Amino acid sequence: QVQLVESGGGLVQPGESLRLSCAASGFPFESYTIGWFRQAPGKEREGISCIGSFVNSNGETYYANSVMGRFTISRDDAKNMVFLQMNGLKPEDPAIYFCAAPSAPYNYCSGYMTTYDYFGQGTQVTVAS
Repeated sequence: QVQLVESGGGLVQPGESLRLSCAASGFPFESYTIGWFRQAPGKEREGISCIGSFVNSNGETYYANSVMGRFTISRDDAKNMVFLQMNGLKPEDPAIYFCAAPSAPYNYCSGYMTTYDYFGQGTQVTVAS
């Protein structure tokens, strides 16, 4: 059974940082792309980053324009975890942040929701205004 559990969200001031974690289980993690999405109230879910498998895709990464240069994705295959380091948080960043996994070991990284079949419950990120 695939499980994805996010943690690390919270309330920060503009300009501050947070590190989100995604703990995965139930599938051969090291072979799978993992994505990060976010959804703000009244908005569609947005794919913001992903990291490919080092087995299939040399760990390629993707960042949406909205987070490029501020967010960094990484993975620890020994611990079945993916991290999203978020620096320079802005008032437009608040959302529920989700990690996601596909149902097959693709050899590419994608920010499209259609690539992913499993999502975690999410962790809330709030930036004080």
